Amino acid sequence: MKLFLGAGQLVQCVHVDIFSVSKFREAFQGSTTEAELGMHTIRSHGTTVARSHRHDWFILLLLVVIEIILNVIHPFYRFVGKDMMSNLKYPMKDNTVPVWAVAMYAVLLPIIVFNLFYVWRRSVYDLHHSILGLLFAVLITGILTDSIKLAVGRPRPDFFWRCFPDGKDLYDQFSNVVCHGKTDEIREGHKSFPSGHTSWSFAGLGFLSLYLAGKIRVFDRKGHVAKLCIVFLPLLAAALVGVSRVDDYRHHWQDVFAGGLLGLVVATLCYLQFFPPPYHTDGWGPYAHFDALDQTRSNSLPAPQANGFEMHVMQFQTARNSEFVTVPLGPNSSSTSSDVEAGRM
Repeated sequence: MKLFLGAGQLVQCVHVDIFSVSKFREAFQGSTTEAELGMHTIRSHGTTVARSHRHDWFILLLLVVIEIILNVIHPFYRFVGKDMMSNLKYPMKDNTVPVWAVAMYAVLLPIIVFNLFYVWRRSVYDLHHSILGLLFAVLITGILTDSIKLAVGRPRPDFFWRCFPDGKDLYDQFSNVVCHGKTDEIREGHKSFPSGHTSWSFAGLGFLSLYLAGKIRVFDRKGHVAKLCIVFLPLLAAALVGVSRVDDYRHHWQDVFAGGLLGLVVATLCYLQFFPPPYHTDGWGPYAHFDALDQTRSNSLPAPQANGFEMHVMQFQTARNSEFVTVPLGPNSSSTSSDVEAGRM
């Protein structure tokens, strides 16, 4: 009975000692590190994240080069007959939304929002993946949009005044237009479908809308309809940009509809590459954030229960096993074995 009591006290003492040592080690090393709290900062994990996605950034640069090349290529000059001009005589107007402004609200504004959430969450995975996903969404949308523009060559609603700035129309023997306007304006006049302003707007602001939906947990089943207003606000801004393109007589309504649908689909696909769906339980963070957090927690857990008492037992068993001596067999093996059985050896 005393033997079992002593063993129990030994186990308790060893357990307390190990617990105290582990507490001291955690206090010394900092048990609540930034990684364990989900705070993977730029300083601690920025280099690792950038290196792991260096191929993505390289592809992103290739997309930029492709986009530049597409803006140099001439579009397909579609046949524009005299009887078609009745729908292409809208006046030329200035852009309500300049081209430079698209980059401001579709790219720069979301990046500012991403940085604000980084200040709150301290997750470099969230910041890096949101920026990377946004840039991919915008560039892929731009390449698809410009490629379709060049292939279709649909004339804009103000094509007549681009082709005949003096109002004197001229046609060839096939009743096709013979333009005498500025070359750049004529070339841009054949880039109506789809709307670039609209597709870029829905790509950037659509990505931002999905990002906000996940961050504020719109679909948490708590009935906070006010959250939907925050999510719909970027989409409303993108829709108004599309409406302005029709009001400026730069696009037909079909161009705007196709551009908006294209940008929103690409934004959704790019977003889901890095983030769970907004209605998911973990929709507020990227996949990589949770993977890094699980890896950090698994590394911080103690080893499988090989506590001090078990180590003592293992050492005791090893010591006892070492007492048995292997006796080589020889001419006197019978006597030696009998001596071993008699306990004389």
